[in-house]
Amino acid sequence: MENLVYYLPILAILGFLFIGWKTAWVNKQPQGSEKMQKIASHIREGAMAFLKAEYKYLAIFVIAVGVLLYFKSTTEPDSNGFVVVSFITGALFSGLAGFIGLSIATRANSRTTQAARTSLGKALAIAFSGGSVMGIGVVSLGVFGLSLLFVIYNYVIGVEWDLAMVLNVISSFSLGASSIALFARVGGGIYTKAADVGADLVGKVEAGIPEDHPLNPATIADNVGDNVGDVAGMGADLFESFVGSIIAAMVLGASFVMLTPFQEGFTLGPVILPMALAGLGILTSIIGTFFVRVTKKGGPQKALNKGEFISMGIMVVISYFLIDWFLPESWTSDAVMGSEQTFTSLNIFAATIVGLAIGLAIGKITEYYTSTGTRPVKGIVNKSMTGPATNIIAGVELGMKSTALPVLGLAIAIIISYSFAGLYGIAIAAVAMLSNMGIQLAIDAYGPIADNAGGIAEMNELPPDVREKTDKLDAVGNTTAAIGKGFAIASATLTALALFSAFMKQANIDHIDIAQPSIMAGLLVGGMLPFLFSSMALGAVGRASTSMIEEVRKQFSSIPKLTEALKVLKKYNGDTSSVTEEEQQTLDNAEGSAKYQECVKISTESSLKEMILPGTLAVVAPALVGYLGGAQMLGGLLAGVVVTGVLLAIYQANSGGAWDNAKKMVEEGYEYKGEYYEKGSDAHKATVVGDTVGDPFKDTSGPSLNILIKLMSVVALVIAPGIAIDSDSNDQAAKEKQPEKEIKVDKPQEATLSENTYKMK
Repeated sequence: MENLVYYLPILAILGFLFIGWKTAWVNKQPQGSEKMQKIASHIREGAMAFLKAEYKYLAIFVIAVGVLLYFKSTTEPDSNGFVVVSFITGALFSGLAGFIGLSIATRANSRTTQAARTSLGKALAIAFSGGSVMGIGVVSLGVFGLSLLFVIYNYVIGVEWDLAMVLNVISSFSLGASSIALFARVGGGIYTKAADVGADLVGKVEAGIPEDHPLNPATIADNVGDNVGDVAGMGADLFESFVGSIIAAMVLGASFVMLTPFQEGFTLGPVILPMALAGLGILTSIIGTFFVRVTKKGGPQKALNKGEFISMGIMVVISYFLIDWFLPESWTSDAVMGSEQTFTSLNIFAATIVGLAIGLAIGKITEYYTSTGTRPVKGIVNKSMTGPATNIIAGVELGMKSTALPVLGLAIAIIISYSFAGLYGIAIAAVAMLSNMGIQLAIDAYGPIADNAGGIAEMNELPPDVREKTDKLDAVGNTTAAIGKGFAIASATLTALALFSAFMKQANIDHIDIAQPSIMAGLLVGGMLPFLFSSMALGAVGRASTSMIEEVRKQFSSIPKLTEALKVLKKYNGDTSSVTEEEQQTLDNAEGSAKYQECVKISTESSLKEMILPGTLAVVAPALVGYLGGAQMLGGLLAGVVVTGVLLAIYQANSGGAWDNAKKMVEEGYEYKGEYYEKGSDAHKATVVGDTVGDPFKDTSGPSLNILIKLMSVVALVIAPGIAIDSDSNDQAAKEKQPEKEIKVDKPQEATLSENTYKMK
């Protein structure tokens, strides 16, 4: 059983071989005309320049936190200086996940555009192949990093360490991943939305040209932003969710290892199982990618769904046998329920089904609330006929309403998985949901590649049929991106709860009584933090986009060639098919006069400066509360953060996604009460305003909240040994709560992880 952990890095290596093969295939595809290649190179150079500058800032952060972690870890029991090694490794792998995604996405975009000239199916194949490189790369890095560290700490360096120390040292791997992910998400989100707002408001509303028109100075920055925000940011986001859920399940699974059934041949089964399920997910995701093909009977959405469902089906079947192999048939414990209960391997399998089911369900709920053509999105379009104010009211209403079903679903999933296997069941449900993340992230990363492909088609003024194909891919990409955000929120909730439970075990907390003033205070402060964090992120986008708008307006008014060309475009409402020869000459003369680099510079500088404060808040707040207020007050803080953070994340993500697709419905042509509305109409301008409001909701503050709640939980888990409550304090608290007529309360028989001295040979 214990030797199986040596094979887990091999599964990750298979994933690396797959992404190498897919990358080589994408690179062999034709890139298109010289102009297309030039635009793609501008996007790639801008994205890589931003990533390089961002990583320089983050390197300073990693070094500073690493020094603090070293001093903390060397003065605490069940910890040591190797915590810093895990932290730096997690940070490096998180950064590498973003780099891999960004690298392939900026190569696949122009190739997708070129493929759309001949075939929708070929264009989908290239865009999805780019996404699959990122998806499989992220899960492979996660499994490789965790399994390799476990082998090193358990069998090489830490032969004399006990189980508690091994897991404490590994926990900081998740801290490194989460820290980088938050900065990447916030920084990338600020970058992309600053450019998007400038391109939309000045380009579409004021000048009457598409956001991706070559005369729009913000268009390159906008396309760069799609990559740094939705590719690198999302990759780092789900990487830290992935490793966080695995580590939480490993910590909770360690509660079982001293039980007799596990000593008889299953010693490390509950600890290794989460990594094994994640490793299995690499293979099932790779298999699923081969089934993503457009057929005559279905479009891109059906092709993507087919690959995901097949991958999920294989995962369900194989995980049954894997769980049966890793766990005994049954065992009795009170370590995860508070009272003695019998669990079975079938219970654990049932918890994995719950995790997969709730992930799928929330994806479908998100699809309903955000997809083009659905009743909720049509409702926003209809309200847009009376102006931007009613459009915004409708979007806010939809976002608030859309929190109900996902939260009810999550609540049911938590209760059911807990009834099957206690807190370990919840953790396994989170792992199962994310085990199929390779193909889920591939579908999500496909979106920004398709978006870039549409932008390149627009900037090159390719024939209408090409733009029709790229628009179809882009519309599906908007939906997959929204589903990906819903999936990330669901996984964040279960992962945060599992991390919270792991924190309570590490801090030796039996219960948290919210009637205590200090804990209620922590709960209120925790509930406030997601609002404060969101305000920082939204404010950052507002300030950056103001600078962008001013720059675009300045170029439109101060560059004569641009000014004259805009007059021609406005005259014909953006349609150049009927311009005169003289007017066409004016348009041709304006080509290349827009100063794209000025807008790229604004987005880069603004995002790097503005990401620091929100990112620091997430790390500092739980540490301050934990060391000043104690473990229980920190527990209250985490509970508040999770509750309001999840609700705000769902609300903002779904509002933003619905506003975006409402705009696209009008751009494609929309009939309402016998009248036809399209680009340039007042209804269209209203939807553009709504989309502009929703952009930072869905791409900056909303998705960043997923990382916020997990990062705070991870920080709490890492500092738990230093603020742990003495077992005597728990006993005294229990006595104080007893009534005059004493009622005997059995103390849990299982040792806490901090008392566990089981040696792993």
